[in-house]
Amino acid sequence: MLRKQPGAAPVATGPATDFARVSGLAALGFAFLIVAGNVVLVPAGLPRTGSGIGEVDGFFRAHGDLVGLGSALTPAAWILATLFGAGAVRVLWRSERDRGEAWALLGFAGLLLQNAVFAGVVAIRLALASTAADGTGADRGLWALHDSLFTLNGTFLALALVGLSVGGLRAGLIRPWHGRWGLVAAVLLFGSAVLAPLVIDHTGPLGLLGLVGWLMWVVWIVVYGVVLMRRPPAAQPPTGV
Repeated sequence: MLRKQPGAAPVATGPATDFARVSGLAALGFAFLIVAGNVVLVPAGLPRTGSGIGEVDGFFRAHGDLVGLGSALTPAAWILATLFGAGAVRVLWRSERDRGEAWALLGFAGLLLQNAVFAGVVAIRLALASTAADGTGADRGLWALHDSLFTLNGTFLALALVGLSVGGLRAGLIRPWHGRWGLVAAVLLFGSAVLAPLVIDHTGPLGLLGLVGWLMWVVWIVVYGVVLMRRPPAAQPPTGV
């Protein structure tokens, strides 16, 4: 659709479903899938970080099918997270380029890295479920690696939260409370990653750092998705006179 302005060439208004809105929907879809995955596994008794090998072995022997179901959601979740990050960078990039900054790229890098790390977490869960189905006990070293990757992933979630929160605040895209919420979540997740040896070796209150940070991360990304969806469609380049 062309809109004529006095003294200017016609400008085409953006489509109703521009890339920012698609990426906002992707953020909501990502949040839904990661929560759904936990709804499937946690009530069934998914072992917490630092759990003993006996508990781990019992879970994967009894619930291998549920592990497979939960893991089936994750490839789509990684795609949606990447789409959300790309959309946020697209919205923030012009403002950041003018200021000589790259906070959005920092956040996007965090999203990509957390995708890669969590792929390792899910692969280990599938391996444990597969060997349990064959009658093999859970491997203590493999589960320790799972816990290490799971806890250290807080580093990359913190990168995503800091980069996109600061970038969104600097560009005026998100509200101050939303940015502060993301930064607090980043501190909690990064703190959990720094204390990974203690979190892994001992079940206790230290594990709550990562849990609270993760819950705040889910809320943060849902709100960010809504912000992107409500953003007015971008104007398109002129297509004619």
